[in-house]
Amino acid sequence: MKINHLTAAEENFMKLFWKLNSFYLKDIMEQHPEPKPHQNTVSTYLKILVEKGYLSTVKEGRIFKYSVLVPFEEYKRFLLKELSLNFFNNSGKEILELLLNEKLISQDDLKDYFDLKIEIKPVKTEEPKFEYAEEILNPKKEKKSKGKDKDKDKKKKKKKD
Repeated sequence: MKINHLTAAEENFMKLFWKLNSFYLKDIMEQHPEPKPHQNTVSTYLKILVEKGYLSTVKEGRIFKYSVLVPFEEYKRFLLKELSLNFFNNSGKEILELLLNEKLISQDDLKDYFDLKIEIKPVKTEEPKFEYAEEILNPKKEKKSKGKDKDKDKKKKKKKD
């Protein structure tokens, strides 16, 4: 689903609509904080937001029931991607550096986040081999040298002397 940009006024109305999720014009008029806009103004914004694909309508008798089509979380992702693309060279690292420099996020926040996200899986290990213990408990029997080897050793000793 393609998300379109919203003006500041449209965004303000959508903040209320996201809270209501499904509503009638009278609900908006009741819920909107003071100063309340004129009903015609609200109707105009409703029409625009339907055209932009943010709201859908169902006719119930003589009135319309409105429902939100674009969830708030999806709109936030859209805004963050636009911000990253247009102002941060599409770099999450640059965004993170700004958040840290402006103290909008702390090192501890990051540490807590990554501590929660990292899964430590147990490492499968083989049973330890005790080579030295094996040698002591089960010594290898040395092969007996043939007489030729003994003769060579004797000859070497004589040459040294």
